[in-house]
Amino acid sequence: MKVVIMAGGKGTRISSIASDIPKPMIKIEGIPILEREIDCLKKQGFTDILITVSYLGNIIMDYFGDGSGNSPVTGQPFGVHIKYYFENEPLGNAGALFKIKDKLTSDFLLLNADAMFDVDFNRFVEFHRQHGGLVTLFTHPNSHPYDSGLIVANQYGAVEKWLAKEDERPAYYRNRVNAGLHVISPEVLEASGVDANAVGVIGKDGKPVKVDLDRQLLKPLAGTGKMFCYYSPEYVKDMGTPDRYYSVCADYKAGRVTGKNLRNRQKAIFLDRDGTINKYVGFLRDIDDFELIDGVAEAIRKINESGYLAVVVTNQPVIARGEVSFEELEEIHNKMETLLGKEGAYLDAIYYCPHHPHKGYVGEVPELKVDCECRKLKPGMLLKAAEDFNIDLKNSWMVGDGENDIKAGKAAGCRTVLLNTECDFYGQDVCVKNLLQFVNQYL
Repeated sequence: MKVVIMAGGKGTRISSIASDIPKPMIKIEGIPILEREIDCLKKQGFTDILITVSYLGNIIMDYFGDGSGNSPVTGQPFGVHIKYYFENEPLGNAGALFKIKDKLTSDFLLLNADAMFDVDFNRFVEFHRQHGGLVTLFTHPNSHPYDSGLIVANQYGAVEKWLAKEDERPAYYRNRVNAGLHVISPEVLEASGVDANAVGVIGKDGKPVKVDLDRQLLKPLAGTGKMFCYYSPEYVKDMGTPDRYYSVCADYKAGRVTGKNLRNRQKAIFLDRDGTINKYVGFLRDIDDFELIDGVAEAIRKINESGYLAVVVTNQPVIARGEVSFEELEEIHNKMETLLGKEGAYLDAIYYCPHHPHKGYVGEVPELKVDCECRKLKPGMLLKAAEDFNIDLKNSWMVGDGENDIKAGKAAGCRTVLLNTECDFYGQDVCVKNLLQFVNQYL
C-alpha cells in the first residue's frame, strides 16, 4: 500500500524550537520526527512512500533522497522508496493530493509528517478492508478533547458526525479524537467535486485555490455510511506547540511511544466505575446523579502518563432490569469522559455488562436476564479487553470497591486493589482508601 506523507507545513507555532528547518525535521532524541515515522512504516512493510513538501522542502529531499541511502544520523539504511511532490505555492493540506491523483490508483495511507506515532498499521489497514468504506480514520482518546476534532460513530464504527473545533458540541461527548492518520480510497478525490485543474490557480480573491482535507473531503462523508473510525489507544501526538513537543520528547525517552504499539504487550489498570470513579449512589439511573470522586481525574491522568491503559469494567444490571436504556448508559459514560477530559484525563476503553441473572423486575429485558460470562465476579470483561488490546494481565491491576471486583481481577490473573476504609479481606493484594492513593503509592 502506498503511503502519502504531508510535510509541507511551516510549523509557525513551534518555530521557537527550530526556525531554520521544516517542522518534520525537528529532532526527537537526535533523530528527525519524519525519519522516525518512516522507520515505523518500514518495519511494518510500508515502503512505497510519496512525500509532499513545500516550505524548506529541499532540506527534506536532500536528507532522505529516494530512500535508497543511509540515515546521516544512524548510518542505517532508510530501506524505502521515496518520491516527492513540491508545492511551489501552498495548496492547503489536501491540494497536493489532486496534483498526484494519477499516482493514487488504490487505497493509500495518508499521514501528517509532524506527529509522533508508533502504531500497528497492519491492524489499522485490515480494519479498513473488513469494513469496506471509502475512508477509515484513526481515532483515539487524548488529554484535550475540548479543543480537538471529535468523531461520533455508531456501534459498527460508521462515522455519524464530525465535530470540528468550531462546531457546537453536545453537553457530553465521548473522547474519540481524529488522530490525523487515514486510509483513503481514490474515489474520495473523484467524488469531492474539487476541480484538480483549478487547485493552485489564482482565484477571484487573488489567492491560489486550496483544498482542506477535513472540511472539504472527509467531513462531508459523515453520516453516509462510507467512512469508519478505527479506535486505538496507541501513541499518536502532534507537535504543534513547544509544550507538546517537549511532552513528546519526554514520552519517547521514557519508552511510552513504542510501548503503546499494540504489537507489544500492554499493561492496564482496570477500573470499576461506581464507588471507584464516581460517587456511589446505589444503582445509578439518573445522569444528574453522576459525580466524579475527588482526586479521580488526577489519578487517571497519572495513569495515562504512566504508560498503563485506563480501562473501565463495570456491571450495569440496570440495563437488564429495564431501568436504564443502552442510550442512557452511553450518555452517562459520555458525561464521565467529558468531565475527565476537562481535567486532562481520559479512559482508553469502557466495557460494561448489561446482564442480570435474577428475574421478576417490572420492565425487565428478558433476553438480558441470563447468567453470562462478563458479569463480575467472572473475568469476561477483562479477558475481552486483553484480547482487544493485547494486554498482559499478569502485569495489570484490577481496582474496585467490592468483593466482585477483587474476584474478577483474581480470576483474570491480575493484581488487585480494594478501595475500602474497612479493609475487608477478599484476597486483594492491596487495600487503600481511594484511587489516587493507589496511583501515588504503586505506579
